[in-house]
Order: sequence, then structure tokens, then C-alpha cells
Amino acid sequence: MSTPPAHRPVRGAAWADRLFGWAARGAAIVTLGLLAAILLALLVGAWPAIEKYGLGFLANSVWDPVGQDFGGLVMIYGTLATSFIALLIAVPVSFGIALFLTELSPSWLKRPLGTAIELLAAVPSIVYGMWGLLVFGPILATLVQQPLQALLGNVPYLGALVSGPPVGIGILSAGIILAIMIIPFIASVMRDVFEVTPPMLKESAYALGSTTWEVVSRVVLPYTKAGVVGGIMLGLGRALGETMAVTFVIGNFNQLDSLSLFQPANSITSALANEFAEAAGGLHQSALIYLGLVLFFITFVVLALSKLLLSRLRRGEGASS
Repeated sequence: MSTPPAHRPVRGAAWADRLFGWAARGAAIVTLGLLAAILLALLVGAWPAIEKYGLGFLANSVWDPVGQDFGGLVMIYGTLATSFIALLIAVPVSFGIALFLTELSPSWLKRPLGTAIELLAAVPSIVYGMWGLLVFGPILATLVQQPLQALLGNVPYLGALVSGPPVGIGILSAGIILAIMIIPFIASVMRDVFEVTPPMLKESAYALGSTTWEVVSRVVLPYTKAGVVGGIMLGLGRALGETMAVTFVIGNFNQLDSLSLFQPANSITSALANEFAEAAGGLHQSALIYLGLVLFFITFVVLALSKLLLSRLRRGEGASS
């Protein structure tokens, strides 16, 4: 009786695995190289402005291309303020959408409603900007800004936040438009991570008498917190980098007269979009590249803080267990 031939290792499969490993390592190295190249290009382009202004550029609110005096405070404030307003509105709305789609919605409504929300992400940003300027701005001025001024105009501190002409453009308008734009991204990620929660965990909680909110807050959210934070950071990155929609509705005003939410302002991306093509080589162009470097740093800090938050959540989870 003949013995079966011994199985020999397939050299082709080994070479394929090795080739795949090299390709994956090469992709990671190329990504890091591109990131370093972008950072280096920004540093080289912004160096004349960095050499002249230093970190004082971040605290200077003057932007005068004629007088060759530049500061990025107005743009930095506009970027951070609009992004904060967008997150303040978008996160609870997105959480409610994801909760409804995964826990409360009837089965016949889940797919069409989820598809409709995802389609909002496919609308071009310039369409959001035109709609915000022509349709949403007048509605905001009439139904929101004027009543808020009548209600809070004489209240100390709060009155300063609603001062200025209610014209429908400014920081508040840009923040609301950004919120509408990032809701589909955050809601889609939250819905997907909520759905990966093992059904047995939720069914066990329901069997013990938990309400829907208790199941979500004590079972779903602890299980999916990394994905939820990732979705929020995705939306924040979208808000920080948005250009055209913000350019239409923020007002493109390079002065910071007050901290009013109704005041026209500017953002880093809108300043780059409006001025970079017409900026002459020299200090003006270098100051704009300096703004791009600041935006790069802001996104890096946001990512680092999100990683730190996740690590602390994991550490706290281990301590509680």
C-alpha cells in the first residue's frame, strides 16, 4: 500500500504573503512620508511669516495686505467657534438619529430613512453655501436672531453674544450650516457602531427590566465608545476643513470687533479660498500658508486629544473592572 505524498509548502503562497507584507509596509511608509512632506512644505512656505511674527501671529487680529501687517486671530477664532457650534448641534441630533434607527424605528422605515440621511452627505458643499446664503440666512435673521436680540439684548454678558445687525450671516449661521453638513457623517458612524453591539447583551439588559435609555447608556455606549468618539472626530475634521459653505455664510470679515455670534467673521479655509489665488508672492502668501500650518496643527491637536480621551476611557474601564 503506497503512502500518500507528503505535502510540500507552496512557495507561491509564501511569496504572495511576503509581497503583501512589503506592500502594506510600503503603503504605511508612503503615508508617513506624504504627511512629513506636507508639513515640511508648509513650514518652508510659512517661514518668512514665522520669522517676522513668531507666535505673536496667533494673537494679532490685524489683517492688512496693503500695509503688510498680518495676524491670524480672527481666522482662528472663526474656525474654532463655527466648529464648536457645529458639534454642539450635530452631536445630540446625530445621537438621536442613530438611537432611533437602531432601537426605536419600525423595520419598514429604517432603510429609507437611513438612506435619506446618508444622501445628505452627497450634497456638494457649494449647494449648502448657496442655500445658506439665499434661503437659510433670511430665515435665521427673522425667526432666530431678531427674537434672541429682543430677549437677551439687555442681559449682561449674554447680550454681547447676540449684538450686531441680524443679517443672517456670521459665525452662528456658518456653525449651523456646518452642523447640517456633518450630521450625516456622525449619524452614519454612530448607527453602524450601535448595530455591532451583540444582540445578546441588549436582550439580557431588556430581560432584566432595563429601559431603552438604560440599555443604550449602560450597554451600547460603553461597548461602542471608541466608534462614537471616532465618528465625532470625523465630523469635527469635516467642520474644520470645510471651505465653500463657510465662505458663503460667514461674512469674510477680517476684523474682530466683539464676540457676538451674529458678527460676520472669517475662517482659515475661507481666507485661503478668497485670497490665496490673488496673493502676491512674499509676506502675504507666507501669512496665508502660516494659516494653513495653524489649521494643520489644530487638526493634529484634535486627533491627539481624541486618542488621549479613548486611552483614559479604557484605563477607567480597566480600573472599574
